[in-house]
Amino acid sequence: MTTAREIMHPGVRCVDSDASLVEAARMMRDLDVGSLPICDSDDRLRGIITDRDIVIRAVAAGLDLATTRCGEFGGHVHWVDVEDSLEHVLQTMEENQIRRVPVIENDQLVGMVSEADLARHLPEEQLAEFVERVYA
Repeated sequence: MTTAREIMHPGVRCVDSDASLVEAARMMRDLDVGSLPICDSDDRLRGIITDRDIVIRAVAAGLDLATTRCGEFGGHVHWVDVEDSLEHVLQTMEENQIRRVPVIENDQLVGMVSEADLARHLPEEQLAEFVERVYA
């Protein structure tokens, strides 16, 4: 059985919940990513912020990006455990129509599974079914 640990991208960087949206945007640019997990000082996952959140929910709403904190954008986050099966990871992502899911071990963020990770581990047909369900 393939587990989340085997397919995840380890070493995920978090943005602090007290960081500004400007700081988050710069981190995304520097890391060349479109989303960041939001963590508190205890490295516990508090949410995820995306580049889309910054543009649609902040810029378009006229918020001050220098004073608006990432923690204001966390919300509910779906995650999987490192020992969860690949099938469970797929189910979580498909049911919630998400393209990336954090991986947790002992209440700590240890990795992320993205579409790119799935593309490396799934047969082409199964990957196509996943994409169809997530983007439906």
